[in-house]
Amino acid sequence: MISFSTQDINILIVDDMADNLKVLANTLSAQGYQVRCAKNGSTALRGASAILPDLILLDIKMPDLDGYEVCQRLKANILTCNIPVIFLSALDDVLDKVRAFEVGGVDFISKPIQVKEVLVRVKNQIALQLAHAKISQLNQELEIRVQQRTIELKTVNQSLLREINERQRIQQKLVYDSLHDGLTGLGNRSLLMERVEWTIKHAQRHPDYMYALLFIDLDRFKVINDSLGHSTGDRLLIAVANSLQKCLRENDLVARLGGDEFVILLDGISSIEDATMIGDRIQGKLRSPFELKGQNIFTSASIGIVFGSPDYTNAAELLRDADIAMYRAKAKGKSRYEIFDMAMYQETLKLLELENHLRQAVKRNEFVLHYQPIISLNHSKLVGFEALIRWQHPTKGSIPPVEFIPLAEDTGLILEIGEWLLKEACQQLKQWQQKFAQIPQVASLKMNVNIASQQLQQPEFIQKLDRILQETGLNGNCLRLEITESVLIDPEGCIQNTLKQIRERNIKLSIDDFGTGYSSLSYLRRFPIDNLKIDRSFIEQMNYDLENLEIVRVIITLAKTLGMDAISEGVETPQQLQQLKALGCEFGQGFLFSKPLPSIGVESMLAHYPKSFNENYPNFN
Repeated sequence: MISFSTQDINILIVDDMADNLKVLANTLSAQGYQVRCAKNGSTALRGASAILPDLILLDIKMPDLDGYEVCQRLKANILTCNIPVIFLSALDDVLDKVRAFEVGGVDFISKPIQVKEVLVRVKNQIALQLAHAKISQLNQELEIRVQQRTIELKTVNQSLLREINERQRIQQKLVYDSLHDGLTGLGNRSLLMERVEWTIKHAQRHPDYMYALLFIDLDRFKVINDSLGHSTGDRLLIAVANSLQKCLRENDLVARLGGDEFVILLDGISSIEDATMIGDRIQGKLRSPFELKGQNIFTSASIGIVFGSPDYTNAAELLRDADIAMYRAKAKGKSRYEIFDMAMYQETLKLLELENHLRQAVKRNEFVLHYQPIISLNHSKLVGFEALIRWQHPTKGSIPPVEFIPLAEDTGLILEIGEWLLKEACQQLKQWQQKFAQIPQVASLKMNVNIASQQLQQPEFIQKLDRILQETGLNGNCLRLEITESVLIDPEGCIQNTLKQIRERNIKLSIDDFGTGYSSLSYLRRFPIDNLKIDRSFIEQMNYDLENLEIVRVIITLAKTLGMDAISEGVETPQQLQQLKALGCEFGQGFLFSKPLPSIGVESMLAHYPKSFNENYPNFN
C-alpha cells in the first residue's frame, strides 16, 4: 500500500464557477492538500507550466477554452503531459465521458459533486501516480543493479501491480455503486436515466422500435414502515425488488428511484399488451404476502404506464408522464395500473395552475369564513357554529373547499391557511360575544374549527394556539377543534401529547366525518375525544337504507358508551331530524336548520335570539 502525505501533494482546480472552486478548495485543503485555483483555461495552462501540479481537477464547460482543449494542450506540452487530469462536468452522456478519456483524462466525476466521491477518486489517482513513479524509480535502479536486485525488484513490482489492480477494482466498484441502489442492488436513478436516454435516441433512429416505462409506487408502505419499523420496511423493499425482477424479460431494466418507488424500462416490446401483461403480472405477484422473519406482510402497488413516442425527447418527460399515470392509479383506488394519456397531463397542468393561484390567494387573503349553526336536538336551541372556509377567487369566483383543501394539504399551504382560519374564527366569536353581550346565551356559544393533521404535527402548534387565544381574548372553553380519524394513528405518541395539552386548555375535541376513515375503538379510548361527528353520507340515506340507519345507531351508541356526544352533519329533512332524536343524537347541523352563513348573516340571526328566534328559524324546533 502506497502511503503519502497530503501536504506534499499540489492540486490545481480549474472551474469558472466560484462556488464550485470554493467547495472543492475547502474540501481538499481540509484534507491537507496544497490547492491552487484557476477560473479559466488560459490561467490553468499558465499555472500548470509555472508550478507543476500533481493532479488537475478540470471543468469541461468554460467560457474561453473548454476542458477538452485545455487537456489536449497539457498533453501536448512535454512539461505537463504526465499530469493526471480528472474531468468535472454536469454532462453525463456516455459520449462526453468517452471524449474526456480520448483527450487524456484519467477519470470523470459527474456534477453535482459528491464530496466523498471526489476525495476517494483524488486519493486513488495520487496513489496510482506515486505507484507508477515508484515503478519507474525501481526500474532505473534495476538497470544499474540488475543482477543484485532482480529478486527484490520482482517482488516489489508484483506488490505494486497488486496495489494498482486493487485500486482499479475499487474504482470499478465506485462506478458500479454510483449506478446501483445500495439496498436492493437494482439500478438507481442515474442508470435508469442513462438507459432511457439511450432508448429514446434509439427509437428516433428506428421508427418501428417500441418501448414502455412503468412507474411503480407501493401502497400503504408508510403505514408498514411506521408501524413495523424501518428494518422491516427495508426487507420488504428487497423482497419487492426481487419479485419485480422475476416479472421481467432479460433485456428489461428495473430501477429503484428511492423510498418505495420503482421504475421498469421495457425494452423492445411488440405491442401495448406486452406492457399491460407485465403490469398484471406484477399485481399478481404482490397479491401474495411476503414472509419476512416469520411475519406475513401484505402490500400492493399503483402503477403508471407510458408508451414511448416520437414526442418524447428526454428521459425526464417520460418519467414525468409515468408518474402522472401512477398518481391517477392511486386516485382510482390503488392496487391497479393506469395508462398515460394527454388528458392526465392537462389535468396536472390545471392542478399546477390551481396551486399557483392558491399560493397567491394566501398572500392576498382571498379567503372568507362562513358559519353553519350547530343545534341541540334535545333542547331545540343554538349551541354554536362550525367555521367553514371559502375561497373567493378574483376571476374564477367561489372555489369550494373540496377542490383546494386537498391541494393545500399536499403542498403544505394548509399550515398557513389553517392558522389564519383558527385565528379568524376565534376573533369572530369573541366579537359576537362583545356585540351581543346583552344576550346571555351568546356567551355560551361554541366555535368548531377544523384542524389538519399537519398542524397538529407542528412542534409549535400549542404555542400558536395559546397566542391566538391571547390575541383574540377568546376563552378556550368556547372552542372545539375538529380532527380526522387518521390523526389518531400516531405510533410515536407525539399527537397524543398535543391533544392532551389542548384538553388542558378546556378546549373540546371532535372527530370529524366519523366512520369514513380508519376507526379503532382502542384509539378512541386512548385519546381525549369529546364528540363524534357522524358523516353526512350516512345521514343522507338513513331513512332509505337500513344499513346506514344501523351505522348511525351504532355510532351514537358508541359515543354514549365512551362518554362522548354525537353530532350529525347534513341534516336536511324533518324525517332525518325525528329519526336522529329517536336514536338519542345530541346535536345536529345541516340545511334543515341553516346553510353556512357569512358573518353578517350570523349577526342577523343572533339579533333575533332568543326572543323571536324560533319564528325566524322554525326548523330548530
